[in-house]
Amino acid sequence: MRTISLPVAALTLCLTPMLLNAAAIELPRSPTPEGWQLTLGVAPVVAPVYSGSQDYAFSIYPDIRLRYEDKFFASIPEGMGYNLINTQAWKVGPLIKLRFGRKEDTGGSSFLISGGTDALLGMGDIDPAGEAGGFAEYRTREWSTRVEIRQGFGGHDGLIGDINLNYFNKIGTIRYTLGPRMTMATDGFTNAYYGVNQAQSQASGYRFYEAGSGLVSVGLGASAFMPLAGQWNIGVVAGYDVLMDAASDSPLVEQTNQFSLIGSLSYRF
Repeated sequence: MRTISLPVAALTLCLTPMLLNAAAIELPRSPTPEGWQLTLGVAPVVAPVYSGSQDYAFSIYPDIRLRYEDKFFASIPEGMGYNLINTQAWKVGPLIKLRFGRKEDTGGSSFLISGGTDALLGMGDIDPAGEAGGFAEYRTREWSTRVEIRQGFGGHDGLIGDINLNYFNKIGTIRYTLGPRMTMATDGFTNAYYGVNQAQSQASGYRFYEAGSGLVSVGLGASAFMPLAGQWNIGVVAGYDVLMDAASDSPLVEQTNQFSLIGSLSYRF
């Protein structure tokens, strides 16, 4: 096992986005590593250009995952956290995530490879946002329920709550998980991504819209990971989310049904 220095943890935080404006995606359960474990790879993504878009785009994100035993974790879908309470049934601790910004000229993030939209012209860019808070997870042998509450800063200043219910198991060497998810948020979040202020209305032609607090989306997520030769792993994550009242009435929302497909090819050190 190679020793991973603490600066790598800071680098991982800088490269840990939430790929989608939806509830976090639960990864399949894997054996608890001994000491530090680093996984590096790439994650190709096919998803709506922005949350609510009817146009889809292809992006490639860095896939960086870091763990220390069953205590510290950092990954793209999970964010960075620490299990302060760590029993067989309960895991509770602090959590921080990074949500990439939104560009008005393409509608997407800095990792956009192809596709895009001009639907956000006049809306201005949204800066990246940090989200700090905590999580609580209850596990049985094949089920887990996870709740996250995070306060945004930077690109948005809203309070976000995610609730996931997941079934996880394996078939041979393939580890998989699936289950429903839900995201709620205050207007500090919904106005940043779905609202249209007076200046934006004049520049874009969209009607003025002030988004409220409430239910942002409900959906289903599924993922599967399989080891390849050596320390290589391949995986896929699929998601289906429906934008709800706190977002769906926005003039920016062209399609409330949002599909996503994420691949992963990685090497574990």
